[in-house]
Amino acid sequence: MAILRARDVQQLSEIELQEQMQKLRMELVQHYGKVSAGGATENPGHISEIRRTIARLMTEQNRRRNV
Repeated sequence: MAILRARDVQQLSEIELQEQMQKLRMELVQHYGKVSAGGATENPGHISEIRRTIARLMTEQNRRRNV
């Protein structure tokens, strides 16, 4: 999954925001599952990037709700 930047997130529709959020959360769960099973991820920094992207999506959702 590609990491979305703030300007990319602003261009998404509400439905696309929800879909991206679901995809990223599933990917995060898979990474955490692999780590908890004793394995190692290929790119440990990718977990933090996924978390940041989820935060960007949530921030945009909240911004739209309050405007």
